[in-house]
Amino acid sequence: MAEVTRVPLQPIEKGSLAKLWLGILVLLLAGAAIAYLSVPRGVTVTVVTEGAGGSPSGTDVVLVNYVGKLTDGTVFDQGKNTPLPLNRMLPGFSEGLQKMEKGGKYTLQIPAEKAYGPSEQTNPNTGEVVIPANSDLVFDIDLLDFMSGADFERRMQMQQQLMEMQQKAEKGDAAPQ
Repeated sequence: MAEVTRVPLQPIEKGSLAKLWLGILVLLLAGAAIAYLSVPRGVTVTVVTEGAGGSPSGTDVVLVNYVGKLTDGTVFDQGKNTPLPLNRMLPGFSEGLQKMEKGGKYTLQIPAEKAYGPSEQTNPNTGEVVIPANSDLVFDIDLLDFMSGADFERRMQMQQQLMEMQQKAEKGDAAPQ
């Protein structure tokens, strides 16, 4: 019969098992943190006042009151009764507006990757940096109304024609007789 060599097991040092579990916990937390940071963040819409109308689509033009701020509260832009074509807006702005209803007031938070990303935005007149690179943005928005892009274009053409007619009429009145 073959002889079996037995190797005696050494006793585990006190505290080694706790260190092993602590190491495993640290690795799990590090993995979770890496996973969390690698997932793109989404646009967040917080309802301040419920709307009662429908929601715009990505090709609509919205009429809004808004204040655009950095996360530290610095205002970089604002507008009253401003028409904005969603298909020409920042991806996060368009995405957020499509989650809103006409007549509502909202706070829209846009992560940098759905805003300007690594590009900083400057004031064209002064050259001053208005929005630093990789900035998350916050907008307070009142969604007043929305319409299709085609309806908006028709209204703009009609308004332009009325202005031209008014200018012609004013020139006709001012002409010598």
